[in-house]
Amino acid sequence: MKLLNFIDGQFVEPAEGKYLDNINPSTGAVYGQIPDSTAKDVEAAVKAANIAFESWSETTRNQRSALMMKIAEIIESRLEEFAAAESRDQGKPISLARTVDIPRAIYNFRFFANSILNQTQTHSELDGVAYSYVLKEPVGVAALISPWNLPLYLLTWKIAPCIAFGCTCVCKPSEFTSVTAYLLCKVFQQAGLPNGVVNMIFGTGASAGSPLINHDDVPLLSFTGGTVTGELIYKAAAAKNKKVSLELGGKNANIIFADCNFEEALSTSIRSSFSNQGEICLCGSRIFVQEEIYDKFVKEFTKKADELVVGDPADPATNMGPVVSQQHLEKILYYIDIAKQEGAKILAGGARITSENLKAGYFVRPTVIANVHPTESRCQKEEIFGPVVTITPFKTEEEVIKYANSTQYGLSASVWTENGRKANRVARKLKVGTVWVNTWMTRDLNMPFGGVKNSGLGREGKDDSAHFFCEDKTICIKH
Repeated sequence: MKLLNFIDGQFVEPAEGKYLDNINPSTGAVYGQIPDSTAKDVEAAVKAANIAFESWSETTRNQRSALMMKIAEIIESRLEEFAAAESRDQGKPISLARTVDIPRAIYNFRFFANSILNQTQTHSELDGVAYSYVLKEPVGVAALISPWNLPLYLLTWKIAPCIAFGCTCVCKPSEFTSVTAYLLCKVFQQAGLPNGVVNMIFGTGASAGSPLINHDDVPLLSFTGGTVTGELIYKAAAAKNKKVSLELGGKNANIIFADCNFEEALSTSIRSSFSNQGEICLCGSRIFVQEEIYDKFVKEFTKKADELVVGDPADPATNMGPVVSQQHLEKILYYIDIAKQEGAKILAGGARITSENLKAGYFVRPTVIANVHPTESRCQKEEIFGPVVTITPFKTEEEVIKYANSTQYGLSASVWTENGRKANRVARKLKVGTVWVNTWMTRDLNMPFGGVKNSGLGREGKDDSAHFFCEDKTICIKH
């Protein structure tokens, strides 16, 4: 399968004719090629987006909403095609792609298609003097850079509000997982989205991403990915006074009190630890369990981790597929070795799978690590981004809050307790952007989402996206 860039409504070869291999993480084999785009491709895409902005920003909200609804309908009609592509491209179990990733992508378009029809304006009257109101105007061309772990879900989470509020965009998906973005461009053609409103450039961060974020005609940047890359993007944006939204790494605490609903906490913790091979920035990779139930929880959790089926992501029975690349596999194994060197105990997993049918792919068993220092272990402090969790006992609220807040990250946390007052006390003291109580990954796009500390900058969600993709302009009319 050979992908092409999508510029001004057309599929085109990369300007310099170079391509990168696309590797199936289940087999380690090349199964396609993607463009290795450069500044020349970025220039063409930004030019198309700027031209399209002139007319797209003037379309009515009803027109934009109708187009977005049509896009959602087409994706829904091709759900199996998208799910199969994402499963093969990223290694995600196809059951997860069918039930979570692709439906959420559809929902993103429908949500923002509806929300723009219900906008309100701020207004004020200076008695007898003037009447003022705030007009939200689309900013311009947005650079939308999305990660490899939830390729369609997170890409559409950026595109949907961008075009809903009248902006145009140039997108750069991860070079590891580009196929669903390519299929999405075909949907845009089928839906009749005007040329240039969405442009898609494939390639690496160095050759395609860097010229995009530094382009003078791109006034706003939205990036989801690693903290180190986010820092570089932030510096580049600050130098040119660009609007920027960053959703970066997480090292999220999953806090389980003795008075929790044990079975719910256990089953959800398995999911929040190992969904998508642990390759979700919101995974609860640090589990803290109150001493009274620690031994029982560790026993049951380890048993369930060992029972997870790791295998072919196209098999509906598979719970975990391969991690995304050889490089990422080596990173995960490196951190497991660090844990061993620190004196930790590997309770489950801890190694690459070398069985005959899986040894060519990037498969690793779900790994549970105990006996780590609650705040100083590197496996507690640094983002591994794989099927690896640490599990640590605690005594009191004060102690676990200290443990939870000890990292450089502040994206999310989960709290498990049947005591509402306790849940509220703990949630207020956790230095994160989102706290889930007795649940995980329950998302409402009406609410702001984002991290604190090194987990990001800015918020996403209905009102926050309106502020990001629009500029508030005050109109004052003298009486």
